[in-house]
Amino acid sequence: MGFTDNRFDVNLSILFTELPLLERPAAAAAAGFTAVELWWPWVDAPVPAQSELDALRDALNDAGTQLVGLNFYAGQLPGPDRGALSVPGEESDKFRANIDVAAEFARTMGCTALNALYGNRVEGVDPQVQDTLALENLVLAARAADRIGATLLIEALNQPESPLCPIVSAPKAIEIVDKVNAATGLGNAKFLMDLYHLAMNGEDLNEVIDTYTDKTGHVQIADNPGRGAPGTGELDFADLLGRLKKAGYDGWIGLEYKPGDRPSHESFGWLRGA
Repeated sequence: MGFTDNRFDVNLSILFTELPLLERPAAAAAAGFTAVELWWPWVDAPVPAQSELDALRDALNDAGTQLVGLNFYAGQLPGPDRGALSVPGEESDKFRANIDVAAEFARTMGCTALNALYGNRVEGVDPQVQDTLALENLVLAARAADRIGATLLIEALNQPESPLCPIVSAPKAIEIVDKVNAATGLGNAKFLMDLYHLAMNGEDLNEVIDTYTDKTGHVQIADNPGRGAPGTGELDFADLLGRLKKAGYDGWIGLEYKPGDRPSHESFGWLRGA
């Protein structure tokens, strides 16, 4: 399929999950990958014990895998939550407590992309109240990212699977990116272009790529329908990734797909042209 011009990393929060967290970096390395990304690994602990942070850092370093993307605390993910930063009360507090922890971990790993998931609408709470809180928290996150030379990523999810999340289109995510950059003056907020989510929304992927690549800080892929590996659905990734390259994107492309009913290491045949 011709992907030699692309740089792929493995999301260890969706692939290799048949293994304990600390064994996944070595498994990714054994499968031929030098770079990985992660959702926040401790869904119940925005501030985990230092020993847990150290153990994960050691596992990544021992495997020789570079951490190229990390989520801030986002609640139960996978699960019912879609982020925490716009949810008043305990969840927002957890997000704020996590900001410096996640940024410091990223700094020690040389990771320069931090993803901040927006969160669901909450019944009985004025959406404007949530959006004001969200901007406050995103400004804090952007400043923390800037202190370590990192980009703050804003991701659009998809409406069918995340009906309570207000960030379910590329234009809406770009709107938030622009608001954060205007508020901070730092310019380090970028779009996380997840082609699976955008396809699920029915968006024109070619148009999204042509319009928003210059504001994109990271790309993730899975096929649609099904969120499986490329080749299991209908998306033409050779064309899409070639278009991204032509539009000027030369960053990492995160493999954020489900391996199906097989071990994760068997799901990369598409990459080898099999």
